[in-house]
Amino acid sequence: MTDRISHWIDGKPFTGAAGRTGDVYDPATGQVRAKVDFAGQAEVDQAVAAAAAALPGWRGTSLAGRTRVLFAFRELLSARKHDLAKIITSEHGKVESDAAGEVARAIENVEYACGAAQLLKGGFSENASTGVDVYSIAQPLGVVGVISPFNFPAMVPLWFVPNALACGNTVVLKPSEKDPSAALLIAELLAEAGLPPGALNVVHGDKEAVDGLLAHRDVKAISFVGSTPIARYVYETGTSHGKRVQALGGAKNHMVVLPDADLDLAADAAVSAGFGSAGERCMAVSVVVAVDPVGDELVAKITERMARLRVGDGRAPDSEMGPLVTKAHHERVTSYVDAGVAEGAELVVDGRGIEIEGDGFWLGPTLFDRVGPGMSVYTDEIFGPVLSVARAASFDEALGLVNASPYGNGTAVFTGDGAAARRYQNEVEVGMVGVNVPIPVPVGYYSFGGWKDSLFGDTHAYGPEGFHFFTRTKVVTSRWPDTSHAGVNLGFPKNT
Repeated sequence: MTDRISHWIDGKPFTGAAGRTGDVYDPATGQVRAKVDFAGQAEVDQAVAAAAAALPGWRGTSLAGRTRVLFAFRELLSARKHDLAKIITSEHGKVESDAAGEVARAIENVEYACGAAQLLKGGFSENASTGVDVYSIAQPLGVVGVISPFNFPAMVPLWFVPNALACGNTVVLKPSEKDPSAALLIAELLAEAGLPPGALNVVHGDKEAVDGLLAHRDVKAISFVGSTPIARYVYETGTSHGKRVQALGGAKNHMVVLPDADLDLAADAAVSAGFGSAGERCMAVSVVVAVDPVGDELVAKITERMARLRVGDGRAPDSEMGPLVTKAHHERVTSYVDAGVAEGAELVVDGRGIEIEGDGFWLGPTLFDRVGPGMSVYTDEIFGPVLSVARAASFDEALGLVNASPYGNGTAVFTGDGAAARRYQNEVEVGMVGVNVPIPVPVGYYSFGGWKDSLFGDTHAYGPEGFHFFTRTKVVTSRWPDTSHAGVNLGFPKNT
């Protein structure tokens, strides 16, 4: 019997009937492992209503009370981290060690949110004018929506949910319908930690559920991570309904390798960042820009390392790269390999036709060399284990390639020259930069986000900007009349 996965509304599993459902696959076998309920407008309305009903009580809970829940959640999440990683692997396909790393980074963000009492301090100016004090306070927005992608089913929801809750908001989370179970375990653990019913609700589904949140009058803000076309749609639709929106979009991340770089270090980094999680990361390295004369040697070193990669079921302890998440996504990624060959790129390693036991959605690591800016494998976000090498004659040409991209999410430069690294970090038009670090995802006390078509809105995710996004500032100007002339009173002082 196929398992049923349904919503979490008002502190408990949803038991109502589902008008529509979707398949949840085991990507390593290609078999349907569960059916997930898709929310319609009625279910979205029910979840938002539960969040709205919980808002006064949760907003009125002291900072100490809110952080006490988050501290307890952090302990429960740490105790169940292996269970959560196994859930991620079973539905997403990434190897368990990678899933465990995702959970560890998620816990970082919970730990940051536990500092809400310090982070929500306002300013105070005494006697700004004679007898007048001015101070600022940060208050919650209300009910907020979080729409998260399939590639990080635990980490991305926990970029947003802990900060939103710490600030006193209540939340409706819409995870990806491809791997929905991680969000439900998160909801269960928060309830166990003492979060009141309705403060976090989870609805599953597709565009209908997303549109229901974007248009709902009681949802005050939306946080989104996904592809650039959908991010643009979410931003434009959400803001047209008067909502605050942060929509993080796609990427085409370049790793520039300068002639003085340690090529063994650079090759290790390119393979790790290009093929980890089967390339299904918005911070994956998609393009290596080899600056003359290191291209041939670098490609040879990358090829040598690719030959040793172990592709297999993510539950097997020796697997380093798992399958793609669905058959449809596998077909999409494979079509880009076909297109790269047709467009004239040099196919150095062909991952098509890899033979792995089972009928999973397998594509082996794939490497193109001498890729040009006009090719689709260069311009498009493939979101799979396809790495392209472009050649550049100089630092300036390499920098120009990166800056010409419409995306500005992440980038890296590999060099032993501090001056070159400093110039690169200053002149590159990208939001997150690594110097000899291939995946420069900021730690939890900074903020995550790109530039250009990688971000819609002006606020990055988690960290200080996350707290800024989930609050609005109120400035109070106060003067208290002097009551010292109230007259003589010989009665014994008493409290009133």
